[in-house]
Amino acid sequence: MLTTESSSHYDHLEEMTVRQLLEGINNEDKTVPLAVEKALPQIEALVTQIVARMKQGGRLFYIGAGTSGRLGILDASECPPTYGVPFGLVVGLIAGGDTAIRKAVENAEDNVEQAWKDLQEYEINELDSLVGIAASGTTPYVIGGVKAARERGILTGCVVCNAGSPLAAAVEYPVEAVVGPEFVTGSTRMKSGTAQKLILNMISTSTMIQLGRVKGNRMVDMQLSNYKLVNRAIQMVMAELDTTREKAEDLLARHGSVRKAVEAGKNL
Repeated sequence: MLTTESSSHYDHLEEMTVRQLLEGINNEDKTVPLAVEKALPQIEALVTQIVARMKQGGRLFYIGAGTSGRLGILDASECPPTYGVPFGLVVGLIAGGDTAIRKAVENAEDNVEQAWKDLQEYEINELDSLVGIAASGTTPYVIGGVKAARERGILTGCVVCNAGSPLAAAVEYPVEAVVGPEFVTGSTRMKSGTAQKLILNMISTSTMIQLGRVKGNRMVDMQLSNYKLVNRAIQMVMAELDTTREKAEDLLARHGSVRKAVEAGKNL
């Protein structure tokens, strides 16, 4: 029996009040960060390897099915606006293609060969890194993808929520966050999904910082795509240069990013 499929600590859920349900879910959720903490050495090892390759021009790929695939796509899609990196530097792929982002595609995750076909469309190579995401650690789509990649010299890692899974055995750098039974038995979009989201945040954020995309604690390369972000950028430039709002606005308008605006302002 997989830990992710084991019976919930709670029963007769349909007889609980709303408050009891919420308290039960919350109590289970509290255990997730502790499980992630135990996996920090594994996360560190994986990120160190990813950073080394990306500094040489490599990319980061995520593959997964269902919730796991969606979480990978979410993490990848947030890197360009947050850190100003090109689209395609971090790529998320889901079994069943883009249709599966919103609607489950029947049997897509059971195709052991499809992930490698999907990755070949991006001309994945030895400088790139591939992270397979699967709560169970048994998803054929993901296992097939990482095995094919590893055979070709591509760095492979995974994020799973069971110990000793086939997926972990197939990669060089496994990350295992064992969160225990779900509140609703087998519903891995809950604690397992939360653990995966936390770990993916760690992977992409620490990688981007190591690649120089953060200065101090600020997103100096973020895309200025809406009023909120423009205002945030203005505040950053004002604080960094100890200047007026008008001057900060002018520098941003002329140079397009916090980093370039601050550099230009310091050279005035």
